[in-house]
Amino acid sequence: MSPDPGVDIAALRREYANAGLTESSLAPDPFAMFDRWFDEAHAAGLYEPNAMVVSTVSADGRPSSRLVLLKGVSPAGFVFFTNLGSRKGAELAADDRCALLFPWHPLERQVRVEGRATPLPREDVAAYFASRPRGSQLGAHASHQSRPVADRAELQASYDEQSARFADRDVPVPDEWGGFRVSAETVEFWQGRPGRMHDRLVYARTDEGWSVTRLAP
Repeated sequence: MSPDPGVDIAALRREYANAGLTESSLAPDPFAMFDRWFDEAHAAGLYEPNAMVVSTVSADGRPSSRLVLLKGVSPAGFVFFTNLGSRKGAELAADDRCALLFPWHPLERQVRVEGRATPLPREDVAAYFASRPRGSQLGAHASHQSRPVADRAELQASYDEQSARFADRDVPVPDEWGGFRVSAETVEFWQGRPGRMHDRLVYARTDEGWSVTRLAP
């Protein structure tokens, strides 16, 4: 059943025809290519172009995905911060394999990353935490991410308690708050094309550097 009986979900589609992607147009490595596409997404005014889907897997093989914000990228990897006691934090601690997805729909593009996540050093975590708005810092203390709560009032009470606790001083980094750097093993650049004949070019890490393969759409 459709969410709206008047909408045929199976018939929803659009023809992709904004641009193409050829091997000759690629940057020498996926990080330079990502920087180029990210700059174009930002220049196009996309809402939070640094929003990415992070997918992890549980010990019994159950996958899960959620949106987080990319906070840094370099040849070393893609950086994000989170509560280490959350579901994603616990799953990455047990199995460092993960996937990232940047869904840049208005540009008919997506970037897919597969790799391994490594916890960030505490000094990096502390430096970023200090740059966050005070309200977000208090929220990191008030919310034990992914744990059940009775209702919204319980969350608000916890936030008010932390606000009073740190009223006259800086908010320190919670012990359970940290971050990860995802070292990329593959990075796929996907560009929509007419007739669903999309361009998919994948960088794969090798001992000699990066190889590039075109995949069928």
